[in-house]
Amino acid sequence: MSSQDNVRNAIARRLALARQQAGLSQGQVAKLLGVHRPTVSEMEAGRRRVAADELAQLAAFYGVDASWLTSGTSGNESEDRIALAARELSKLKPDDLDRVMGLLKTLKHNPGGSK
Repeated sequence: MSSQDNVRNAIARRLALARQQAGLSQGQVAKLLGVHRPTVSEMEAGRRRVAADELAQLAAFYGVDASWLTSGTSGNESEDRIALAARELSKLKPDDLDRVMGLLKTLKHNPGGSK
């Protein structure tokens, strides 16, 4: 696999993750972009190149920086999820962040919780 393929796949993973975190379906995103749903599917599968203007629009729809969508080739979905979570947490009000942190502590210490 070439480095270009790695970059395209990293962008595809981040596009799918950001869309899911934004609570949007591929169909909704397609409508917002003015394309067919399979086009969004192809972008998220890494089989279609995403134009710069499309990246900017997608970043705006998803509430993330376009640079985040394009910046990494780690290939680590877990790290991508953590990075996105950190970006979302940074947008919270201090009281809300404290409540989330309390919830995380509870989950961490709950032996029956999911890992």
